[in-house]
Amino acid sequence: MHADGSLHGHPHAHGHDHEHDDGHEAELVALEARVLAKNDTLAAKNRAWLAGREILALNLVSSPGAGKTTLLERTIRDLRGELPLFVVEGDQATANDGERIRAAGAPVVQVNTGTGCHLEADMVARGLMLLKPGPGAVVVIENVGNLVCPAMFDLGERAKVAILSVTEGDDKPLKYPHIFRASQLMIINKIDLLPHVEFDVERAIANARMINPEIKVLTVSARTGEGLGDWYGWLREQRVAAREAALV
Repeated sequence: MHADGSLHGHPHAHGHDHEHDDGHEAELVALEARVLAKNDTLAAKNRAWLAGREILALNLVSSPGAGKTTLLERTIRDLRGELPLFVVEGDQATANDGERIRAAGAPVVQVNTGTGCHLEADMVARGLMLLKPGPGAVVVIENVGNLVCPAMFDLGERAKVAILSVTEGDDKPLKYPHIFRASQLMIINKIDLLPHVEFDVERAIANARMINPEIKVLTVSARTGEGLGDWYGWLREQRVAAREAALV
């Protein structure tokens, strides 16, 4: 832990496309399998810890600049009198977003991953130990801006929430299918900019449901507040569901 309250993660390897001989390729696949297996074990421990306290944990994922932090700031300001919100803030560097979350009024732990392109279960576990959310709390994990690796790494969350900005292409769900397949909710953000961009909301929704027919979709503007009532309603429903699931 650092003086600014941040944690640093660690670099890791992925089996991306490079020129390797067959033996080296096999070693990389085996290494990645071990990394994922270890992460899944730790994620299961996180999930049990959260369930034992009836805590709702959500994993926010998106490309850089989709508006995760702005949406989270607005949510904290609007709901801080109603929901006990805690944030694990993931970035490769700087504590800028963590400071924004703290200023909005929520306890936050900043996790800097360095060269890492996503959060992992052990980073979230350390963040939870520092935050110490109480029973019935809501923990929002803002992942590093990336639509690839976060799809593979379970953090122990109840649900992934994919945020897609209208400043991106409406074909994003087709280009990055794994993250949309893994997400229970897609939020189309920055709809106040629709008159100024070429983005077809219905096409984006259709593309997402080609990948994940069960995905729920909300359209919002974190800047103007349009559609946020639906987002807050979904949060309330998930909190109740998390508490009920803990009793089963």
